[in-house]
Amino acid sequence: MNFFRHRPIGLPALALLIAAAGCSSADDGTRAAVPDPGAKVTELCQNLDGTLPSEVDGEGRRDPEPASALTAGWGNPAIILRCGVPRPAEMDDPEADGVEVEGVGWLLQKRDDGSYRFTTTLRRAYVEVTIPKARTGDGMAPLVDVAPAVKKAIPEGIAD
Repeated sequence: MNFFRHRPIGLPALALLIAAAGCSSADDGTRAAVPDPGAKVTELCQNLDGTLPSEVDGEGRRDPEPASALTAGWGNPAIILRCGVPRPAEMDDPEADGVEVEGVGWLLQKRDDGSYRFTTTLRRAYVEVTIPKARTGDGMAPLVDVAPAVKKAIPEGIAD
């Protein structure tokens, strides 16, 4: 039996396995649904993407898949930012929890999986930051890093 005769069959399979392993996404927060806002909000979000910090809470930027100027991520498990999300219904609740960090108002939502989701209030685009359960011990430190960019790129007002 000639070893080289079998090699072409094995290499494509090996290449496919390696490619699949390299492209697969574990449940580590590296995937994020990309919002689909209108043109005005998309432009604001693209401006935000250009002003976001390279580090949040001491973790380097590691954007989720699929790549988009409307999403960003830092660390593993990832802190995920999505810009141009719809207005959360909880903003209509007068009992909803809110915080202000570095001059930016945020709606606070504790999720069933132990993570926290913060969504900006009174800005021309809604920006959502999700902090996974494994990273919640740092409190709102990620918002301290993100808020100046939001304040600079997303003007105050009511989102369209």
